[in-house]
Amino acid sequence: MVEARPSTQAATAPPAHVAIIMDGNGRWARARGLPRTAGHKQGAESVRRAVRGATELGISYLTLFGFSSENWKREPAEVEDLMGLLRLYLRKEIAELHAEGVRMRIIGDRRRLARDIVALIEHAEEATRANTSLNLTLALSYGGRAEIVEAARRLAIAAKSGALDPAAIDETGFANELTTAGIPDPDLLIRTSGEKRISNFLLWQCAYAELMFVDTLWPDFGKRELEDAVREFSRRERRYGAAQV
Repeated sequence: MVEARPSTQAATAPPAHVAIIMDGNGRWARARGLPRTAGHKQGAESVRRAVRGATELGISYLTLFGFSSENWKREPAEVEDLMGLLRLYLRKEIAELHAEGVRMRIIGDRRRLARDIVALIEHAEEATRANTSLNLTLALSYGGRAEIVEAARRLAIAAKSGALDPAAIDETGFANELTTAGIPDPDLLIRTSGEKRISNFLLWQCAYAELMFVDTLWPDFGKRELEDAVREFSRRERRYGAAQV
């Protein structure tokens, strides 16, 4: 869904939608002489803090980049550890998220995930579907380019079959074919760990997002860091191509 673009005046309210590239688990663990798994476990604690902080700050949508399509190239043992943590999170956290009114969605290519993980995802989405306090989206086995290609393929098939006039394809129609259909585009994209790239994350959706790169490693990221990012966001003027007045 493509939302109407707001006015050019500086933002004063918290961003409606914050997206975060959670980076730095491995470096956090290495700096402490610990295995990478320890960093991922601590990173899961930061997810809890981010969810709680977003709710308290009045953020309506929070999207977290948990596992990219490129992450499948990592060592099999690390991938298995990450999948194990995902299973644990989906089994243990859903009841609490549901009690707090959090709605969970998962975007990404589920075909590469194990069947039991897909079942846990489907249960989490169904159990929390009616919740409204926070819309939490986890990007798992996700790649922005692949998402765009899949959307284009579906539209091409519809056009070839005669069900869709190619001339009728517009930005709104294209956005409705993405896995984020029904979710407003991010206002603010944060990447932790000091890296300054978006790594194939929400390429279409972040066209007008404010980008923020922070040095904090993800396992050390909490409500204070989120508050700092929201405060910085409030100082920025979003013009969407309009001239500064």
